[in-house]
Amino acid sequence: MRGLLFDFDGLLVDTETPSRLAYEELYLEHGHELPLDKWATLVGTIGAPFDPDEHLEELVGRPLDRKRMSQRLRAREHELCDLEDLRPGIEDYLAEAERRHLATGIVSSSTREWISRHLKRLDRLDGWEVIMAADGDPERAKPRPTLYLDALDALDLGADEAIAFEDSLNGVRAAKAAGLFCVAVPNPITATFALEDADLVLESFEELPLSELLEQL
Repeated sequence: MRGLLFDFDGLLVDTETPSRLAYEELYLEHGHELPLDKWATLVGTIGAPFDPDEHLEELVGRPLDRKRMSQRLRAREHELCDLEDLRPGIEDYLAEAERRHLATGIVSSSTREWISRHLKRLDRLDGWEVIMAADGDPERAKPRPTLYLDALDALDLGADEAIAFEDSLNGVRAAKAAGLFCVAVPNPITATFALEDADLVLESFEELPLSELLEQL
């Protein structure tokens, strides 16, 4: 094994919980509840059919000021996400990867700007051999394997030489479509998702140290 490829949102940093909470608060302000089954389709991808803004307008029966709503949501999301640290066990995985001279990369449906913003505040911007982001392009976003294939190409790795770490169904599907061994490590939002397509599901990174994981492969 020569490389480790990590999803970002919800996997390295739990930005998924704050993102959903911001929308839950917005829905409650208007007297409604965010449909969690529909929200689940948005996790780990972009361009999904469900539009929470449009759905809320349908529920309240009138148009809403989407620009103002977007600004409020973004501000609240930033406020909540900035409280999040790396998920437990990540530091140990990265330290062990460095000790073993394994390449590490980030493969995400988010934007490079979003990823870099959080890595910078966590003092983790350096040390990644590749950061592959969809940058708003739904044709590259998961569950398509494009981002993973591009990351493997950039690192000059075969699919059998890397492990993908994911937390969502869309992410797992992308990793498997790229031919990768995939470890799912769900967060509180995705813990109820059906992630059985992953080769291995862990409750947290602390459950299985990287050294032991590599011994099993």
